[in-house]
Amino acid sequence: MKTDAFALRHIGPRETDLQHMLKTIGVDSIEQLVYETLPDDIRLKAPLNLDPAMTEYEFANHIRELGKKNKTFKSYIGLGYHPTIVPAPIQRNIFENPGWYTAYTPYQAEIAQGRLEAILNFQTTVIELTGMEIANASLLDEGTAAAEAMALLFDVRTRDQKKNNTHKFFVSEEILPQTLSVLQTRSTPIGIELVVGNHETFDFSNEFFGAILQYPGKYGQVNDYSAFVAKAKENEIKVAFAADILSLAALTSPGEMGAAVVVGTSQRFGVPMGYGGPHAAFFATKDEYKRSMPGRIIGVSIDVNGNRALRMALGTREQHIKREKATSNICTAQVLLAVMAGMYAVYHGPEGLKYIANKVHASAVTTAEALNKLGVFQTNTAYFDTILVKADAQKVKAVAEKNKVNFFYPDADSVSISLNETTSVADINQIVAIFAEALGKETFTVSELTEASQLPASLERTSSFLMHDVFNNHHSESQLMRYIKKLERKDLSLNHSMISLGSCTMKLNAASEMLPLSMPNWNSIHPFAPVEQAEGYITMLKKLEQQLNVITGFAGTTLQPNSGAQGEYAGLMAIRAYHLSRNEGHRNVCLIPSSAHGTNPASAAMAGMKIIVTKTTPEGNIDVEDLREKAIEHKDDLSCLMVTYPSTHGVFESSIIEITKLIHDNGGLVYMDGANMNAQVGLTNPATIGADVCHLNLHKTFAIPHGGGGPGVGPICVNEKLVPFLPTNPILKVGGEQAITAISSAPYGSALVCLISYGYITMMGAEGLKSATEHAILNANYMKSRFEGHYPILYTGECGRAAHEMILDCRAFKENGIEVGDIAKRLMDYGFHAPTVSFPVAGTLMIEPTESEDLAELDRFCDALISIRKEIEAATADDKNNVLKNAPHTLAMLTTDNWDFPYTREKAAYPLAYIAENKFWPSVRRVDDAYGDRNLVCSCAPIEAYMES
Repeated sequence: MKTDAFALRHIGPRETDLQHMLKTIGVDSIEQLVYETLPDDIRLKAPLNLDPAMTEYEFANHIRELGKKNKTFKSYIGLGYHPTIVPAPIQRNIFENPGWYTAYTPYQAEIAQGRLEAILNFQTTVIELTGMEIANASLLDEGTAAAEAMALLFDVRTRDQKKNNTHKFFVSEEILPQTLSVLQTRSTPIGIELVVGNHETFDFSNEFFGAILQYPGKYGQVNDYSAFVAKAKENEIKVAFAADILSLAALTSPGEMGAAVVVGTSQRFGVPMGYGGPHAAFFATKDEYKRSMPGRIIGVSIDVNGNRALRMALGTREQHIKREKATSNICTAQVLLAVMAGMYAVYHGPEGLKYIANKVHASAVTTAEALNKLGVFQTNTAYFDTILVKADAQKVKAVAEKNKVNFFYPDADSVSISLNETTSVADINQIVAIFAEALGKETFTVSELTEASQLPASLERTSSFLMHDVFNNHHSESQLMRYIKKLERKDLSLNHSMISLGSCTMKLNAASEMLPLSMPNWNSIHPFAPVEQAEGYITMLKKLEQQLNVITGFAGTTLQPNSGAQGEYAGLMAIRAYHLSRNEGHRNVCLIPSSAHGTNPASAAMAGMKIIVTKTTPEGNIDVEDLREKAIEHKDDLSCLMVTYPSTHGVFESSIIEITKLIHDNGGLVYMDGANMNAQVGLTNPATIGADVCHLNLHKTFAIPHGGGGPGVGPICVNEKLVPFLPTNPILKVGGEQAITAISSAPYGSALVCLISYGYITMMGAEGLKSATEHAILNANYMKSRFEGHYPILYTGECGRAAHEMILDCRAFKENGIEVGDIAKRLMDYGFHAPTVSFPVAGTLMIEPTESEDLAELDRFCDALISIRKEIEAATADDKNNVLKNAPHTLAMLTTDNWDFPYTREKAAYPLAYIAENKFWPSVRRVDDAYGDRNLVCSCAPIEAYMES
């Protein structure tokens, strides 16, 4: 056994298991299985041209040495990114804990109560600091959250505004530059006209439906926007705020000024800068807009016993379900980072947050006063943490960088300095010394922080916040550690059992890939630091782009999109730019098969495309004749086809090359959804099947953890004709020669977690990656063979094989009174998360085991579903009191004196022998979703609930 080979540790089945698995499937070798699964005309003819695989030890040394090429200067750049202190118990118990980072999106509420409570804490923090009524479970970053705010305000225009096509949106010139770039990208395709200007001279014309203000402004100016908002309201113009979350502990909340939406980033609540991400953005609005909100909301409901239970609320308002009518394609969040930020608020509490905010403000005031003594004058009339001073930028920059300090330089005569939680008196003295040297003057020493305030009295916060018990009871490390552990115990994650979600690829997130994320040389770099200070990052990111180019067969990659849905949008916007560059902007028809992911039509709608849905055959494949008919019908204005490969039904369609040629022959391009790349890597690729662009879910195929619903990374890879249009950034030039404006805030999106995928590919190598794909196909077909005779398999390939996933048809069980949701709940009693339920076909289970699951785990899962099949046979349509309908069974049920069920306690909790060795208990009974939607509560209970009557 080659114990230093990473692939051996990543791939689950052992060599000694293969013969048994192959015999069960009915093939002689993995090669035969692959031959019977993939069409021969799309097979790669040569191995992937990647560097030889590193061992885990070699990679650890390599990444440590590469990290040394990053220069960790003191950062006062600001612009939405700040050094922060990550509390050690949060770093150790959440950020570095697989119990938190390997969890999936909390669709199965009964086994996700811990992370649901943690997200509820985050939502409560956002609601109370912003002064709004409702908040979601986080968004991708501040720029995209601002774009979502603009889209929401466009969607909720008055009837007259819609009738009159009121389409102008005012953007304050104080907005962060990267946010403006994302707004520019998102506004154009949907017909919104941005007008950038000074809020003090805005004329409140009836041509405007909305506005967005930065609070505080990009260089620190704090404005009282109350009069602006009041006048806007008089003119039916709704106002969004992009706000700094820490400042809201000291400043009047936007809600108190009349804001309609408040967005921002929670990065400075204990989340490392990480060269731009991942960070949890926040989005808060009024209750009346809840059904137009993007993203997810966690709400309070009850279980069947009437006990409090949390769940994802308003499920149907996940906007991709609206398909072509959607105003957002968001189908994810930054949950792991939102959990960290929410726990930061729990740990510090309201008084702690006020203390930190006041200390940051005092640092800014002290710095301004000290520089004033040097004759360097501060120009903001009011500020929180950022001062703008007049000085020779070049002289200051030269001295600052010599002393390993970064400021921001808006122009030749200005320096912007953003102070932060980590700033000490010694740091302030270093800043003063830098300016003194630049001016040729003697420096002096500051001994303590001033107590003077530079906040206007009218804007000093007087309202209370975070008075709930959870924010006031966990301020010692012991208390916090136990609270985090209490929540973790309520959640089923990959460290407990396999999560077999079809299309979601819940594979191993290896510890050796994760460790670099905690290294300061990687996690403390500002995304707008001078590029020469980020040599390690640039080397790693460029190498990852090259690796992804090789894997996909394409010519260029951008890592900027920070979710799969963002990748879809970025790919379509690159296609749009390509057609515009050829004076064919009229090409706006997007063909989408009816079996596609719901985000596909939502992304196309956001890209301003006209969506034409094409049929699928009874076998689940694309109906080629219907596609041909529609492609020819729309050949003059055909933009693209969006296709998932292997298909959403888990099959390699043999007609794929014919399909892509058909689109090209009619003037369109082909976008391939990369959700199922786990079945392609090393065997075929998007370029070979004839695609022009694909997105990749690095959080699926390339091992970035799902983190309870995020982070994700969704880069796009493109052929030569689309390389010029890859997106740029207004601060750091990236992308193509004819680059579109920004897709997300940071130049390289969520750069920190790209280390994971870089590590995965680097340690797997070409042979390991191909072997992983082969074993993903092996595991899926082994399970398929075991299920045959118990469950109908809905779709298979021409040789009867599945790709890396399969669909079990459970619709016939309605005759026994059993719905597919009952099977999902009963699986919890067996210690498993349910597969994907009712997607892409209602009443089915979509199962993907991934290559990282070993034979014993595969058998446990198969045994569980086969045992459940026997329970289904014993059920009858008129019997609602059976083991499936009552699932899941909690410890509280099993330990009561009364047992009013027609089956034994052992049958309920221990239906198979293996369960007793490692029993996982759901913490609540079946959650009542309808009750939660009728009584929507998405924050902690009001303080009155904690008071004695």
